[in-house]
Amino acid sequence: MAADPLFKPTAPGFEDPLGMLVACHRRIERELATLERLQRHLPEHGCDDAARAAALAILKYFDGAAPNHHADEEASLFPRLRSLADSRAGELIDELERDHDAFAASWRRLRPLLAGIAASVRANLSPKQVDDLRAAYAAHILREERVLIPLAASALDADALRQIGQEMAARRGTRFGAGHKA
Repeated sequence: MAADPLFKPTAPGFEDPLGMLVACHRRIERELATLERLQRHLPEHGCDDAARAAALAILKYFDGAAPNHHADEEASLFPRLRSLADSRAGELIDELERDHDAFAASWRRLRPLLAGIAASVRANLSPKQVDDLRAAYAAHILREERVLIPLAASALDADALRQIGQEMAARRGTRFGAGHKA
């Protein structure tokens, strides 16, 4: 019996590490959209149940999955591409690593504010801070998906991709081939 396309997994597994990176981008975008909705929600509703739940979900994602995503790129993908690709790829990777550093600095400023919302001791977020973070991530994701991912797909062989997938699984403490929620 042929597999029913209605029951395809919603996210690629570790055996498709480039697909997983793209799926993680979609999750980052969803979390940032939640952050924007939260910022707009707070002035009228304060730290109600919805605000606290949104803040906790954002904290959970950016404290766990997002750092794993950046590590997937910096520890597994970038070094392999640097060894295979030309100097333009190295320049792109340098830019993407600087973006990751900027995201980490932004998160260090934003995290205590979200923790305060989750604990009902703070009831506002800066629209500029939220907008700036969303715009920076949007530009970063666009560069990765238009340039980095296609470069990786053409430059890396099946063995390198399998190794990257295994490293991604290990980073999350799970078994290769076990699937993953982006």
